[in-house]
Amino acid sequence: MKILLIEDEIKIAEFTILGLTSAGFKVTHVSNGAAGLAAMLEGGFDLVILDVMLPALNGFEVLEKARELGSKIPVIFLTAKGELPNRLKGFEMGGDDYISKPFFVEELVARLKAIKARKNNDDPDEIVVGEVCLKKVSNRVAWQGTSTLLSQREFSLVEFLMRSPGHIYSRQEILKHVWAISFNPETNVVDVYIQRIRKKLNRNQPEGIEFPIETIRGVGYRFCSESKVSS
Repeated sequence: MKILLIEDEIKIAEFTILGLTSAGFKVTHVSNGAAGLAAMLEGGFDLVILDVMLPALNGFEVLEKARELGSKIPVIFLTAKGELPNRLKGFEMGGDDYISKPFFVEELVARLKAIKARKNNDDPDEIVVGEVCLKKVSNRVAWQGTSTLLSQREFSLVEFLMRSPGHIYSRQEILKHVWAISFNPETNVVDVYIQRIRKKLNRNQPEGIEFPIETIRGVGYRFCSESKVSS
């Protein structure tokens, strides 16, 4: 597994590289945000470990620009900025995991292996519910004759709901399974992502036809087997 480490603190970078190479990972290190973004876009890596406080571009800016340019590579934030608002911001921007410094390299290795396992599982490449087809290899969703690219987090959210069509999930359940947040923070990150998904999928549809993620007022969301028709 090839890892891109974007970290400006040399001692932390050396410690991280030593731990990861001992665990069998191949690590490439860059020390500023601009170089990190260029390396991400060049490709050839399986996962990025990204600091937030970086020169040239901070970690949030790096990930935001990478996602805007179509990069779907999994990203783990590894940063001293461990406060809840920063953690949620990292997830909102498309991060896949968030580890606060100081950290145990064993935990980082475990998180990397968990992401690798999710990528290499035996699930089918496509999930189909009604008229919606989720394509895991390309991170695209096909619906009503169009194909739309989703960010990794958007894709994970749609996939989670599609695996149990009709089941109503609370926001807390979605946070736990999609963002790995097991507590109940005062955040609207789930609602923000649902709105992003709807905006992407509904924009090319006839008026009144809506992507079949339904809001259950006061409870949460569910995926319907048929497209919604707004009143």
